[in-house]
Amino acid sequence: MNAFILEIVLLLVLLLGNGVFAMAELAVVSSRKTRLKQLADGGDAGALAALELANNPNRFLPTVQIGITLVGLLAGTFGGITVAEQIAAALQPFALVEPYAEAIGVVVVVVVLTYFSLVLGELVPKRLALENPEGIARRLARPMDFLSRLTRPAIYLLGLSTEGLMRLLGRSAEKPAPISEEEVKLLVEEGTEAGVFHEAEPRMVESVLAFDRRPVRDIMTPRAKLVFVNRTDSHEAVWHKIVVSGHSTFPVCDGSRDRVVGVLSVKSIYANLAAGAGARIADLMTPPLLVPATRTVTQLLDAFKKTRHHVAIVTDEAGGVVGLVTLVDVLEAIVGEIPSQEDRLQPEARRREDGTWLVDGSFELAKLALLLNSVELAEAARGRSLAAFVTDGLAAPPAEGACVVWRHLQFEVIDMDHQRIDKVLVTMEPDKR
Repeated sequence: MNAFILEIVLLLVLLLGNGVFAMAELAVVSSRKTRLKQLADGGDAGALAALELANNPNRFLPTVQIGITLVGLLAGTFGGITVAEQIAAALQPFALVEPYAEAIGVVVVVVVLTYFSLVLGELVPKRLALENPEGIARRLARPMDFLSRLTRPAIYLLGLSTEGLMRLLGRSAEKPAPISEEEVKLLVEEGTEAGVFHEAEPRMVESVLAFDRRPVRDIMTPRAKLVFVNRTDSHEAVWHKIVVSGHSTFPVCDGSRDRVVGVLSVKSIYANLAAGAGARIADLMTPPLLVPATRTVTQLLDAFKKTRHHVAIVTDEAGGVVGLVTLVDVLEAIVGEIPSQEDRLQPEARRREDGTWLVDGSFELAKLALLLNSVELAEAARGRSLAAFVTDGLAAPPAEGACVVWRHLQFEVIDMDHQRIDKVLVTMEPDKR
């Protein structure tokens, strides 16, 4: 009976040993190297040993395989012979099965050993390794490292043989493929489903990853929506544009709008006014940062960091101004929905807090009539743009400050782009608003 119990205990120990090797192998292979490196940098010796094993499979895998092979050989040597004999002896008194007692004993032992070998030696250890790969790898790495040192000659021979066979297969020179952008997205999605990340974060990560492919023109404010100031404009003219436009940044041109000489911010004007001085553009503007429209957002960010600018003038191939982009535009590209390029290029009409409307000159007059709920204006539209309507109502060529009064509406030209009306301030009679 003592031999019977000893053999059962020994078989259980061998099965558990097989489970430890299987668990160590899967834990090290499944561990995230970035996580192990982070723990190793924090002084975790187990993580450092696991990282070294993960980076040296020719040393680690032979160690595991030697351990599993030795366990299998020992289990096969003992094989539960004593247990099988005990089972056969117990069946001898039964005449019906007495001729088959030894065979039944062997079959029972094989079935039971196979069951426990699968459960204790493979399935449960591997499930544990998958649930916590880094934690188990940290605990088992140093014992595995110790075993690899003990069996160094055998490991060297196995590693050399493996490498030679891999060379024959033409696979030895291949390196593990680097992590791809799609894999990063999948990891973030999995983290979101697990509650690690906020629902909005996958979209933000995807936006950032696309920065090296996304051109600046996709996030810029197009030229048609900019309000320019001239370098020689008076304080009153500049202040009027600031008040009616609601913008915070203005390109400063010198005659032609394609000749931008600076950028003017409302903040600098306010600071100047607080000191009791008027707004002299030449003193308040900052040198412009010119960025081609074909540059990527990543290159734009690099330019912002190097120059410490937060605003850039976007130019086309010929050097003409096509838009303006700010650091806020970049942030909106990450955290918020960005309208399509077509939407951004559409002329707009914006209602201001005082009830007036700031409208692009190219805005359709019929659409403006709907916004203003004006039947008379709709009848006068005739497919024209607002700029064409205002131009028709002027006795002289359009210019900044020119006004057209029509019925209960006043149209004031706020901004000109060469000879074209760019921005118009529409004011309604108070009782019509």
